[in-house]
Amino acid sequence: MSRDPEVTGTPRERVLICAVFLGDHKHEHEGELAEIQGLVYAANGELVGEPITQRRERPHPATLMGKGKVAEIGEEVEAHKPGAVVLDNDLTPAQVRNLEKAWGCRVIDRSELILDIFASRAQTRQARLQVELAQNEYLAPRLRRMWTHLERTEGAIGTRGPGETQLETDRRLLRKRIRDLKRSLKELEARKQREVISRADQFTIGLVGYTNAGKSTLLNCLTGADEFVADMLFATLDTRTRQWRLSDGRQVLLSDTVGFLGRLPHHLVASFHATLEETLNADLILHVVNASHPDAPEQMAAVDEVLCSVGHSTRTGVLVLNKIDLLRDPLDLQLLARDRPERVVHISAHTGEGLERLDAIVREILDARSALLSILLPLANGRLAARVRATALVLEEEVLGDAELRMQVRMDETALGLLKQSAAGELSYEVLEPPREPLLSWDL
Repeated sequence: MSRDPEVTGTPRERVLICAVFLGDHKHEHEGELAEIQGLVYAANGELVGEPITQRRERPHPATLMGKGKVAEIGEEVEAHKPGAVVLDNDLTPAQVRNLEKAWGCRVIDRSELILDIFASRAQTRQARLQVELAQNEYLAPRLRRMWTHLERTEGAIGTRGPGETQLETDRRLLRKRIRDLKRSLKELEARKQREVISRADQFTIGLVGYTNAGKSTLLNCLTGADEFVADMLFATLDTRTRQWRLSDGRQVLLSDTVGFLGRLPHHLVASFHATLEETLNADLILHVVNASHPDAPEQMAAVDEVLCSVGHSTRTGVLVLNKIDLLRDPLDLQLLARDRPERVVHISAHTGEGLERLDAIVREILDARSALLSILLPLANGRLAARVRATALVLEEEVLGDAELRMQVRMDETALGLLKQSAAGELSYEVLEPPREPLLSWDL
């Protein structure tokens, strides 16, 4: 199961990479250039020549970089004949137009490259709509240069207003398409919310992290799933939810979704808000970090920034420092965990090291958010007893006479509330010990 172009036979496009480091930019090093190279590879590009960089105090309004650097890159374009020049910067439409004129080939900025990768990875209808919305919002201010002839979507006859130019027509049709996409996504979001509510009796855990941090590998390892895993950026776009059976028998839901990236296009973050919310609304967040990456601190900060942008706390949950089997210096783990208030666990999803500790931490958190209850239910209602066993940690069971079953359990408030709704008055309970860290108010 591979979408790697080397396997599918799709030829790679020759690409020259450039980057302009502006102002007090402090991260001009191999790690940062490696990321844009990884993005190019994920977009089915083949690197030609060496990456070309320049440091400037401020961007040139017409070309981002200075005239000398424009000329230097022009010589490289002439020598290597790339299909496109990719800049690890965001460009204005005018800058793209000027650089394409100077170099005689396509110019792709960072945002357009990321959007292209997302478009190639989108598998579900929701992901495809989200990507198209982000692409169209990125395209809107660039129509003058791109001349897209969007009237083909609806047919040219009868679509133009009086006196409209082709550009005005394209803009009008693009605005309509954006409205249609937003409406469709709202409908899908409502359906997703119903799905989330339908499984609300189970404790949910969301995996978040920088792209290629190992979230999908961890999901597969913990749940026995067989999700697509590849050593590439953005191998996962859609949210996947699987059952994780903890070592004490309790089952929780584990969700993995799109990885984050530094300087993600804001249109993309907004478009994928519903997908992110599905994971971020979990009862517990596991922030997975590639601890072996030289830019791990910057990647952690980028994840925090995206979480803040969608209104989520960045300092709750568990920090999962992954890929410790690739770590050269164990002291790096202490540096990554320093000043972080979350609980921290060191693991390797590849070798399995540390997964028992992660299981124990999740059980401890689940216990802290659960009450100790004594539940009484009819012995004849096997379905109700089975539901208790599936959503709680059963500590004791005792048959009372011929008609009743007493169960001592640890259960969180959401599961108890749904259990009461389904019990139709056949269940009674006593709180023996309230939760130490209630999810809500624990108003029982």
